[in-house]
Amino acid sequence: MSRSEDPFDTYLLRVLCTLISEKSVSRAAIRLNQSQPAISAALRRLRAIFNDPLLVRDKNRMVPTARALQAVEQARAALGLIEGLLTTGKEFAAETTQQRFTIATPDYLAPPFMTRVVQLMRAQAPGARLVMLPLSQSFDYEQALQNGDVDIVIGNWPSPPEHLHMSTLIEDEVVCLLDEKHPLAAPGQLTSEQYLQSAHVVFTPYSPDQRGVVETSLGTMRVSRDGRVQCSHFSLAPDLLVGTDLLLTTSRHFALYHSRRLPLAMVPLPMGSRSMRFYQLWHSSRHRDASHIWLRGLLNQAAQVLTQLV
Repeated sequence: MSRSEDPFDTYLLRVLCTLISEKSVSRAAIRLNQSQPAISAALRRLRAIFNDPLLVRDKNRMVPTARALQAVEQARAALGLIEGLLTTGKEFAAETTQQRFTIATPDYLAPPFMTRVVQLMRAQAPGARLVMLPLSQSFDYEQALQNGDVDIVIGNWPSPPEHLHMSTLIEDEVVCLLDEKHPLAAPGQLTSEQYLQSAHVVFTPYSPDQRGVVETSLGTMRVSRDGRVQCSHFSLAPDLLVGTDLLLTTSRHFALYHSRRLPLAMVPLPMGSRSMRFYQLWHSSRHRDASHIWLRGLLNQAAQVLTQLV
C-alpha cells in the first residue's frame, strides 16, 4: 500500500484514543490543544475509515460503540510500538547525570515522602536537579506531561486519565482527624449523622475536571459534608484543627504523621471502610526512557517510607 493509500497517521490514532477516553469532542479538543472543528473533522475521517459511528449519543452523553472499544486498544498498542521505535536507547547513568527532573504534586503525601525522594536522589544522582511544582486548577498537567515540561504527576483521583501510564505508590485507608479534646474524638463517638452535621476543613480542588476521593465517595451515597473552611495547602490543614470543632478527612498515613506532632486524634470514617490510592502518572513518550524508568523506581522506593506510617 502506498503512503497516499494508508488511511492512518499517529495524529488520527491519538484523536481516536482521546475521543474514546473523553467521550466528548470538546474535551478531546482541549486535551489535544486542537480546535473543536479539527477534532470533528478527524472524527469524520475515523468514522469513514472504520465504517462505524464510533461514538453515539445515549441520552445526555456520548458512548463508544463496540467497534470503538476494540479499535482503541489496538490504537494504544500501535502508539506504544511507534514511540518505542523513536526511543533513542541512550544509556543513563544516575551517578553522573546532570539531568533535571520535574515532579508535579499537591502536598497531600506526608512530608517523609519528599524527604526520602531528596535523600535518594542526592545519594544516587548528586549531579541531578529536582524541581517540585504544585498542582492547581490553572495548571494543565496533561499538557505539561505531553510537552515534556513535567516528568511525573502524582495524583489520587478516583478516575485517572486512561491515556497516561500509571503505577501505584501507596494505597491507604481514609480516616478522620480532629482535635484531641473534640467531643467526637473518643472511640465510637463519631457517627455518620454527626459526621455530616459537623463543620469540615476541605481542600480547594486542584484539577478542574476531577472530583476528590472524599467527594466522590459521599456522592455515591447521595450525601455531602459542610465544607466550612477551604484550604489550598494540605500540609496546613491539620494545624487548622487544633482548638476547633473542625474535622478533616484524609489518608491514614497523613493523619498519623500529623497526629504525632500535634494534639490531634485519628478516628475511623463512620461510613465504613474507604480507601485512597496515590499513584504516579507519566506520558507514553517517556515510558521507555532509561532516565525516566530510574525516576519512577526512585519514587516507588521513596513511597516505602509511607507504609511505615500506616
